[in-house]
Amino acid sequence: MKSFQVVDFNAPLKEVDHPTPQPSGTQVLIKVKAAGVCHSDLHIWEGGYDLGHGRKPLSLKDRGVSLPRTMGHETVGEIIAFGPDVKDADKGGLKVGDVTLAYPWLGCGKCPTCVGGDENMCAIKPNALGVYCDGGYADHMTVPHPKYLLDLKGLDPVTAAPYACSGVTTYSALKKVEKDLDTPIVIFGAGGLGLMALSLLKAMGGKGAIVVDIDARKREAAEAAGALATVDGKAPDALEQLIKKAGQPIRAAIDLVGNAQTSQLGFDCLTKGGKLVIVGLFGGGATWALPLIPIKAVTIQGSYVGNLRETQELLDLVRTKKIPAIPVTPMPLAKANEALTNLQKGQLVGRAVLTP
Repeated sequence: MKSFQVVDFNAPLKEVDHPTPQPSGTQVLIKVKAAGVCHSDLHIWEGGYDLGHGRKPLSLKDRGVSLPRTMGHETVGEIIAFGPDVKDADKGGLKVGDVTLAYPWLGCGKCPTCVGGDENMCAIKPNALGVYCDGGYADHMTVPHPKYLLDLKGLDPVTAAPYACSGVTTYSALKKVEKDLDTPIVIFGAGGLGLMALSLLKAMGGKGAIVVDIDARKREAAEAAGALATVDGKAPDALEQLIKKAGQPIRAAIDLVGNAQTSQLGFDCLTKGGKLVIVGLFGGGATWALPLIPIKAVTIQGSYVGNLRETQELLDLVRTKKIPAIPVTPMPLAKANEALTNLQKGQLVGRAVLTP
Protein backbone atom coordinates (compact mmCIF):
# COMPACT_ATOMS: atom_id res chain seq x y z
CA MET A 1 0.00 0.00 0.00
CA LYS A 2 1.37 3.38 -1.08
CA SER A 3 0.38 6.63 0.64
CA PHE A 4 1.53 10.23 0.85
CA GLN A 5 1.71 11.45 4.44
CA VAL A 6 2.18 14.67 6.37
CA VAL A 7 5.23 13.84 8.50
CA ASP A 8 5.93 17.45 9.57
CA PHE A 9 3.67 20.46 9.30
CA ASN A 10 4.61 22.71 6.36
CA ALA A 11 6.96 20.04 4.95
CA PRO A 12 6.48 18.14 1.68
CA LEU A 13 4.36 15.00 1.89
CA LYS A 14 6.39 11.83 2.20
CA GLU A 15 5.79 8.80 0.02
CA VAL A 16 5.36 5.78 2.29
CA ASP A 17 4.96 2.06 1.58
CA HIS A 18 3.16 -0.15 4.12
CA PRO A 19 1.56 -3.58 3.95
CA THR A 20 -1.99 -3.27 2.63
CA PRO A 21 -4.22 -3.34 5.73
CA GLN A 22 -6.68 -6.14 6.33
CA PRO A 23 -10.08 -5.01 7.65
CA SER A 24 -10.78 -5.97 11.26
CA GLY A 25 -14.05 -5.86 13.18
CA THR A 26 -16.65 -3.90 11.21
CA GLN A 27 -14.09 -2.21 8.96
CA VAL A 28 -14.30 -2.18 5.18
CA LEU A 29 -11.23 -2.08 2.93
CA ILE A 30 -11.59 0.01 -0.23
CA LYS A 31 -9.26 0.46 -3.18
CA VAL A 32 -9.06 4.21 -3.73
CA LYS A 33 -10.18 5.36 -7.17
CA ALA A 34 -10.25 9.12 -6.49
CA ALA A 35 -9.31 11.50 -3.67
CA GLY A 36 -10.14 15.20 -3.80
CA VAL A 37 -7.59 17.79 -2.69
CA CYS A 38 -9.51 20.20 -0.47
CA HIS A 39 -8.63 23.63 0.91
CA SER A 40 -9.07 22.14 4.39
CA ASP A 41 -6.12 19.88 3.58
CA LEU A 42 -3.97 23.01 3.37
CA HIS A 43 -4.86 23.89 6.97
CA ILE A 44 -4.00 20.36 8.10
CA TRP A 45 -0.74 20.49 6.13
CA GLU A 46 0.09 23.91 7.61
CA GLY A 47 -0.90 22.82 11.12
CA GLY A 48 -3.57 25.31 12.13
CA TYR A 49 -5.82 28.29 11.57
CA ASP A 50 -5.29 32.04 11.83
CA LEU A 51 -7.68 33.41 14.49
CA GLY A 52 -6.85 37.07 13.91
CA HIS A 53 -6.75 39.91 16.45
CA GLY A 54 -3.21 38.92 17.43
CA ARG A 55 -4.37 35.64 18.92
CA LYS A 56 -2.19 32.56 18.95
CA PRO A 57 -3.02 30.41 15.87
CA LEU A 58 -5.39 27.49 16.51
CA SER A 59 -3.07 24.48 16.55
CA LEU A 60 -4.36 21.25 15.05
CA LYS A 61 -1.76 19.36 17.05
CA ASP A 62 -3.40 20.70 20.23
CA ARG A 63 -6.75 19.54 18.84
CA GLY A 64 -5.59 15.94 18.51
CA VAL A 65 -4.30 15.77 14.94
CA SER A 66 -1.23 13.55 15.24
CA LEU A 67 1.51 12.92 12.70
CA PRO A 68 2.28 11.15 10.48
CA ARG A 69 -1.13 11.48 8.85
CA THR A 70 -2.45 10.48 5.45
CA MET A 71 -4.82 13.26 4.42
CA GLY A 72 -7.75 12.91 2.05
CA HIS A 73 -11.38 13.22 3.16
CA GLU A 74 -13.00 13.27 -0.30
CA THR A 75 -12.54 9.62 -1.21
CA VAL A 76 -14.20 7.24 -3.64
CA GLY A 77 -13.17 3.61 -3.57
CA GLU A 78 -14.08 0.12 -4.70
CA ILE A 79 -14.99 -2.29 -1.90
CA ILE A 80 -12.30 -4.98 -1.63
CA ALA A 81 -13.19 -6.75 1.62
CA PHE A 82 -15.42 -6.58 4.69
CA GLY A 83 -14.18 -7.17 8.24
CA PRO A 84 -15.12 -10.41 10.03
CA ASP A 85 -17.76 -8.73 12.22
CA VAL A 86 -19.72 -7.21 9.34
CA LYS A 87 -23.10 -8.93 9.08
CA ASP A 88 -25.21 -8.97 5.94
CA ALA A 89 -27.66 -6.60 7.63
CA ASP A 90 -24.81 -4.12 8.15
CA LYS A 91 -23.92 -4.00 4.46
CA GLY A 92 -27.05 -2.14 3.35
CA GLY A 93 -26.99 -3.96 0.04
CA LEU A 94 -23.32 -3.23 -0.60
CA LYS A 95 -21.04 -5.95 -1.94
CA VAL A 96 -17.44 -6.47 -2.96
CA GLY A 97 -16.80 -4.59 -6.20
CA ASP A 98 -19.23 -1.73 -5.53
CA VAL A 99 -17.82 1.77 -6.02
CA THR A 100 -18.69 3.99 -3.09
CA LEU A 101 -18.21 7.45 -1.63
CA ALA A 102 -16.75 7.35 1.88
CA TYR A 103 -18.51 9.67 4.34
CA PRO A 104 -15.56 11.05 6.35
CA TRP A 105 -16.97 13.26 9.13
CA LEU A 106 -17.02 10.71 11.92
CA GLY A 107 -17.33 11.22 15.66
CA CYS A 108 -17.28 9.01 18.73
CA GLY A 109 -20.45 7.26 17.54
CA LYS A 110 -21.84 7.05 21.06
CA CYS A 111 -22.74 10.52 22.35
CA PRO A 112 -26.26 11.96 21.88
CA THR A 113 -25.04 14.12 19.00
CA CYS A 114 -23.63 11.13 17.09
CA VAL A 115 -26.59 8.88 17.88
CA GLY A 116 -28.85 11.68 16.62
CA GLY A 117 -27.15 11.56 13.25
CA ASP A 118 -24.84 14.57 13.51
CA GLU A 119 -21.45 12.89 13.86
CA ASN A 120 -19.84 15.86 12.13
CA MET A 121 -20.72 17.91 15.23
CA CYS A 122 -19.28 15.45 17.78
CA ALA A 123 -17.50 17.29 20.61
CA ILE A 124 -16.39 14.14 22.47
CA LYS A 125 -13.98 12.52 20.01
CA PRO A 126 -13.92 13.83 16.44
CA ASN A 127 -12.65 11.01 14.23
CA ALA A 128 -12.76 12.37 10.69
CA LEU A 129 -11.11 10.29 7.99
CA GLY A 130 -8.09 12.07 6.56
CA VAL A 131 -7.90 14.35 9.60
CA TYR A 132 -7.79 12.26 12.79
CA CYS A 133 -7.53 8.93 10.95
CA ASP A 134 -5.71 8.10 7.73
CA GLY A 135 -7.55 9.05 4.57
CA GLY A 136 -7.51 8.82 0.81
CA TYR A 137 -4.10 10.10 -0.31
CA ALA A 138 -3.29 6.42 -0.76
CA ASP A 139 -4.15 3.47 -2.97
CA HIS A 140 -6.12 1.74 -0.19
CA MET A 141 -8.09 2.95 2.83
CA THR A 142 -10.12 1.40 5.65
CA VAL A 143 -13.54 2.73 6.67
CA PRO A 144 -14.85 1.87 10.17
CA HIS A 145 -18.30 0.57 9.12
CA PRO A 146 -20.25 -0.08 5.90
CA LYS A 147 -22.86 2.55 6.86
CA TYR A 148 -20.32 5.24 5.98
CA LEU A 149 -20.04 4.01 2.37
CA LEU A 150 -22.59 5.40 -0.08
CA ASP A 151 -23.14 3.56 -3.36
CA LEU A 152 -22.37 5.85 -6.32
CA LYS A 153 -24.68 3.84 -8.58
CA GLY A 154 -22.86 4.77 -11.75
CA LEU A 155 -21.70 8.31 -10.89
CA ASP A 156 -18.18 9.06 -12.09
CA PRO A 157 -15.70 8.46 -9.23
CA VAL A 158 -13.44 11.42 -10.09
CA THR A 159 -16.19 14.04 -10.28
CA ALA A 160 -18.13 12.49 -7.37
CA ALA A 161 -15.25 12.49 -4.86
CA PRO A 162 -15.70 16.18 -3.92
CA TYR A 163 -19.29 15.51 -2.82
CA ALA A 164 -17.87 14.15 0.46
CA CYS A 165 -16.71 17.65 1.45
CA SER A 166 -17.27 20.54 -0.94
CA GLY A 167 -20.56 19.00 -2.04
CA VAL A 168 -22.11 18.26 1.33
CA THR A 169 -20.60 21.42 2.82
CA THR A 170 -22.30 23.65 0.28
CA TYR A 171 -25.52 21.60 0.35
CA SER A 172 -25.71 21.90 4.15
CA ALA A 173 -25.02 25.66 3.96
CA LEU A 174 -27.72 26.14 1.33
CA LYS A 175 -30.18 24.19 3.49
CA LYS A 176 -29.56 26.75 6.25
CA VAL A 177 -30.89 29.55 4.00
CA GLU A 178 -33.47 27.42 2.19
CA LYS A 179 -36.39 29.73 2.99
CA ASP A 180 -34.67 32.56 1.08
CA LEU A 181 -33.63 30.63 -2.04
CA ASP A 182 -36.48 32.25 -3.98
CA THR A 183 -34.48 35.51 -3.79
CA PRO A 184 -30.99 36.27 -5.13
CA ILE A 185 -28.39 35.20 -2.58
CA VAL A 186 -24.72 36.15 -2.39
CA ILE A 187 -21.93 33.58 -2.48
CA PHE A 188 -18.35 34.53 -1.57
CA GLY A 189 -15.74 32.40 -3.32
CA ALA A 190 -15.80 30.85 -6.78
CA GLY A 191 -13.44 27.95 -6.14
CA GLY A 192 -14.56 24.33 -5.96
CA LEU A 193 -17.17 25.06 -3.27
CA GLY A 194 -18.57 28.11 -5.02
CA LEU A 195 -19.01 26.34 -8.34
CA MET A 196 -20.60 23.40 -6.54
CA ALA A 197 -22.97 25.76 -4.72
CA LEU A 198 -24.17 27.25 -8.02
CA SER A 199 -25.05 23.82 -9.41
CA LEU A 200 -26.82 22.76 -6.23
CA LEU A 201 -28.70 26.05 -5.93
CA LYS A 202 -30.20 25.55 -9.36
CA ALA A 203 -31.13 21.92 -8.60
CA MET A 204 -32.81 23.04 -5.36
CA GLY A 205 -35.01 25.47 -7.27
CA GLY A 206 -33.21 28.62 -6.17
CA LYS A 207 -33.43 31.91 -8.03
CA GLY A 208 -29.65 32.14 -8.28
CA ALA A 209 -26.60 33.81 -6.79
CA ILE A 210 -24.32 36.78 -7.22
CA VAL A 211 -20.78 35.48 -6.77
CA VAL A 212 -17.95 37.53 -5.24
CA ASP A 213 -14.32 36.66 -5.93
CA ILE A 214 -11.10 38.65 -6.30
CA ASP A 215 -9.81 36.38 -9.11
CA ALA A 216 -11.06 37.31 -12.59
CA ARG A 217 -10.61 33.72 -13.86
CA LYS A 218 -12.78 32.38 -11.08
CA ARG A 219 -15.44 35.01 -11.70
CA GLU A 220 -15.49 33.90 -15.33
CA ALA A 221 -15.88 30.28 -14.18
CA ALA A 222 -18.79 31.33 -11.95
CA GLU A 223 -20.49 33.13 -14.85
CA ALA A 224 -20.04 30.05 -17.02
CA ALA A 225 -21.58 27.97 -14.23
CA GLY A 226 -24.71 30.13 -14.18
CA ALA A 227 -24.13 32.93 -11.67
CA LEU A 228 -26.66 35.76 -11.95
CA ALA A 229 -23.74 38.20 -11.82
CA THR A 230 -20.25 38.50 -10.35
CA VAL A 231 -18.46 41.16 -8.33
CA ASP A 232 -14.77 41.78 -7.70
CA GLY A 233 -14.44 41.70 -3.91
CA LYS A 234 -11.52 44.16 -4.11
CA ALA A 235 -13.55 46.82 -5.93
CA PRO A 236 -14.05 49.93 -3.77
CA ASP A 237 -17.76 49.92 -4.67
CA ALA A 238 -18.27 46.16 -4.20
CA LEU A 239 -21.13 46.69 -1.74
CA GLU A 240 -22.93 49.09 -4.06
CA GLN A 241 -22.47 46.64 -6.95
CA LEU A 242 -23.94 43.80 -4.91
CA ILE A 243 -27.02 45.75 -3.93
CA LYS A 244 -27.57 47.01 -7.48
CA LYS A 245 -27.09 43.60 -9.11
CA ALA A 246 -29.41 41.89 -6.61
CA GLY A 247 -32.20 44.29 -7.55
CA GLN A 248 -33.92 43.64 -4.23
CA PRO A 249 -32.99 43.33 -0.54
CA ILE A 250 -30.41 40.61 0.07
CA ARG A 251 -31.65 38.13 2.65
CA ALA A 252 -28.90 35.51 2.59
CA ALA A 253 -25.14 35.34 2.06
CA ILE A 254 -22.88 32.31 2.18
CA ASP A 255 -19.20 32.99 2.84
CA LEU A 256 -17.09 30.17 1.45
CA VAL A 257 -13.86 32.09 2.06
CA GLY A 258 -14.11 33.16 5.69
CA ASN A 259 -11.71 36.08 6.05
CA ALA A 260 -12.19 39.54 7.56
CA GLN A 261 -12.99 41.17 4.23
CA THR A 262 -15.54 38.64 2.96
CA SER A 263 -17.35 38.32 6.28
CA GLN A 264 -17.60 42.11 6.57
CA LEU A 265 -18.98 42.52 3.06
CA GLY A 266 -21.33 39.60 3.67
CA PHE A 267 -22.63 41.27 6.81
CA ASP A 268 -22.94 44.70 5.20
CA CYS A 269 -24.90 43.52 2.17
CA LEU A 270 -27.70 41.93 4.20
CA THR A 271 -31.06 43.55 4.74
CA LYS A 272 -32.79 43.49 8.14
CA GLY A 273 -33.46 39.93 9.28
CA GLY A 274 -30.92 38.51 6.86
CA LYS A 275 -28.58 35.58 7.51
CA LEU A 276 -24.83 35.22 6.96
CA VAL A 277 -23.63 31.61 6.87
CA ILE A 278 -19.86 31.29 7.27
CA VAL A 279 -18.27 28.16 5.87
CA GLY A 280 -14.74 29.14 4.87
CA LEU A 281 -11.76 28.78 7.18
CA PHE A 282 -9.31 31.18 5.58
CA GLY A 283 -8.86 32.85 8.96
CA GLY A 284 -8.60 36.19 10.68
CA GLY A 285 -10.88 38.12 12.98
CA ALA A 286 -14.38 39.54 12.52
CA THR A 287 -14.79 43.28 12.11
CA TRP A 288 -18.53 43.77 12.61
CA ALA A 289 -19.86 46.74 14.57
CA LEU A 290 -21.64 44.93 17.39
CA PRO A 291 -24.62 47.34 17.72
CA LEU A 292 -25.53 46.64 14.09
CA ILE A 293 -26.12 42.96 14.80
CA PRO A 294 -29.24 43.60 16.92
CA ILE A 295 -30.21 46.73 14.95
CA LYS A 296 -30.28 44.74 11.70
CA ALA A 297 -31.49 41.58 13.49
CA VAL A 298 -28.93 39.65 11.46
CA THR A 299 -28.21 35.97 12.06
CA ILE A 300 -24.56 34.90 11.80
CA GLN A 301 -24.28 31.12 11.63
CA GLY A 302 -21.37 28.78 11.16
CA SER A 303 -21.74 25.69 9.00
CA TYR A 304 -19.35 22.75 9.35
CA VAL A 305 -19.46 20.20 6.51
CA GLY A 306 -22.66 18.15 6.75
CA ASN A 307 -24.05 14.93 8.20
CA LEU A 308 -24.41 11.46 6.68
CA ARG A 309 -28.11 11.97 5.90
CA GLU A 310 -27.37 15.19 3.99
CA THR A 311 -24.65 13.43 2.02
CA GLN A 312 -27.10 10.74 0.89
CA GLU A 313 -29.67 13.45 0.05
CA LEU A 314 -26.99 15.17 -2.01
CA LEU A 315 -26.13 12.07 -4.04
CA ASP A 316 -29.84 11.46 -4.68
CA LEU A 317 -30.22 15.08 -5.82
CA VAL A 318 -27.22 14.78 -8.15
CA ARG A 319 -28.71 11.69 -9.77
CA THR A 320 -32.32 12.88 -10.07
CA LYS A 321 -31.49 16.40 -11.25
CA LYS A 322 -28.48 15.32 -13.33
CA ILE A 323 -26.37 18.05 -11.76
CA PRO A 324 -23.34 18.87 -13.91
CA ALA A 325 -20.01 18.12 -12.28
CA ILE A 326 -17.74 20.95 -11.18
CA PRO A 327 -14.47 21.32 -13.12
CA VAL A 328 -11.90 18.82 -11.87
CA THR A 329 -8.25 18.28 -12.67
CA PRO A 330 -7.29 14.60 -12.33
CA MET A 331 -3.70 14.14 -11.15
CA PRO A 332 -1.72 10.97 -10.38
CA LEU A 333 -1.34 10.16 -6.69
CA ALA A 334 2.41 10.73 -7.11
CA LYS A 335 1.66 14.43 -7.75
CA ALA A 336 -0.02 14.98 -4.36
CA ASN A 337 2.57 17.60 -3.38
CA GLU A 338 2.12 19.46 -6.65
CA ALA A 339 -1.66 19.48 -6.20
CA LEU A 340 -1.36 20.99 -2.71
CA THR A 341 1.12 23.61 -3.88
CA ASN A 342 -1.08 24.59 -6.82
CA LEU A 343 -4.04 24.95 -4.48
CA GLN A 344 -2.01 27.00 -2.02
CA LYS A 345 -0.97 29.38 -4.81
CA GLY A 346 -4.55 29.74 -6.05
CA GLN A 347 -3.69 28.21 -9.41
CA LEU A 348 -6.58 25.74 -9.55
CA VAL A 349 -10.03 26.34 -11.00
CA GLY A 350 -12.39 23.78 -9.53
CA ARG A 351 -10.93 20.73 -7.79
CA ALA A 352 -7.75 18.69 -8.12
CA VAL A 353 -8.51 14.98 -7.69
CA LEU A 354 -5.80 12.41 -7.10
CA THR A 355 -6.24 9.16 -9.02
CA PRO A 356 -4.08 6.29 -7.70
